[in-house]
Amino acid sequence: ALRFAFADALQFCSDPSESSGAGEAAARLLDKQRAADRWAKMFSRSARAQGVMPDSAAFGPLKAGPDTVYLCAADRWGNACSFINSNYMGFGTGIVPDGCGFTLQNRGHNFIVRDGHPNCVGPNKFCYHTIIPGMVTHESSGDLFCALGVMGAFMQPQGHLQVLCAMADYGLDPQAALDQPRFCLQGVDSALGPESVENATLLLEDGIPEETQAELARLGHPCRLVTGWDRHVFGRGQIICRDPVTGVLVGGTEPRADGGIVAW
Repeated sequence: ALRFAFADALQFCSDPSESSGAGEAAARLLDKQRAADRWAKMFSRSARAQGVMPDSAAFGPLKAGPDTVYLCAADRWGNACSFINSNYMGFGTGIVPDGCGFTLQNRGHNFIVRDGHPNCVGPNKFCYHTIIPGMVTHESSGDLFCALGVMGAFMQPQGHLQVLCAMADYGLDPQAALDQPRFCLQGVDSALGPESVENATLLLEDGIPEETQAELARLGHPCRLVTGWDRHVFGRGQIICRDPVTGVLVGGTEPRADGGIVAW
């Protein structure tokens, strides 16, 4: 599913206000027959390649960088802030505004310099990037469910999905959701060419059952077990959840890196 999702993102993700085909792209992505077709191909490596490569082969994947900070805050009334900051590539552009003590960010590096690509560089245009702090609300009331972020380049959407499913589908609290072993499709943001989506290595964190690893390998996923300090590749997350009945706030902080929960 992640391979299909990243293939779609590499082809379609762009500034919707600047894309004349945004509506058409959305309709295509949400087409039920297309979804059923991809579901049918999901468990076959050869069929999966046929489903991914025609969409993404024309354009290489994006590069990513480190140097990101995420935080979230919430109050007794249910207001919350989910905040992420990243200059991208260390000191960003290296440009310091006159009289200021910070450099300007360099997220424009994620533009594609190829005419015809939806994410092609252009004036007054946002690029495809990984600044994606998360906020989840209850459908019926609109009240806060959680503010969350799992920073770490293209691990972010993968991490958001995993910790949100752990809480919403399996009933784990924020800390338990962050403590769970994760997986990461690595290589989508490399410069290896169109094959990177299909052939990207599936990194599995220490703690994922051996039988799960074996089954993923049998399905054709190149897998690698990651242990120790190298586990930073699975992102660094923070979460605040709010109980819809009592209003009690519950936080979780990343065990793989520095972080903390503060109440006042």
